[in-house]
Amino acid sequence: MFILATALLMITSTSVSAQCSSSSKHKEVKSYSADHKDIVDIAIGSDVHTTLVAAVKAAGLVNTLKSDGPFTVFAPTNLAFERLPAGTVETLLKPENKTQLIDVLTYHVIPAKVSAESLVTAITAGGGSFEMTTVQGHTLTATMKGEHVVLKDTQGNISKITATDLNGTNGVIHVIDTVVLP
Repeated sequence: MFILATALLMITSTSVSAQCSSSSKHKEVKSYSADHKDIVDIAIGSDVHTTLVAAVKAAGLVNTLKSDGPFTVFAPTNLAFERLPAGTVETLLKPENKTQLIDVLTYHVIPAKVSAESLVTAITAGGGSFEMTTVQGHTLTATMKGEHVVLKDTQGNISKITATDLNGTNGVIHVIDTVVLP
């Protein structure tokens, strides 16, 4: 029975990782070589994370996210930021809202390296969900929805992981389709 469960878990992990890594409908993440790049450099090299990079710079988090880590970043795409209510991004980028911007961005970061495979394993071991404490201090809950890993924020919003395991020298990035909020 244990062998069967392990085999099913490995098949599920591979399926989720493969489905999150590529999508015939949404080509949001271009292939990017992460050789000797940290997670900030990977994001800078992605044409679908320009809003995230601008926000990280405005929040003054570049040096922090270039440090040794390890970090797991759930990185919203530009489209994810566009889905926020009108004016939200512009408001967060104002200097007087830097603290709130830092809260939102650090809510997308886990202070450990969590691969797609280990995330699926943790969800399975947790009976269908896995809570992660973010750098910001609140939790994100990972679950499976069909063959996809989804994140639920503290407000009940759901974000699907659309690409996984963009590995850098100090952690890993998983791309998400919705901005999660503390």
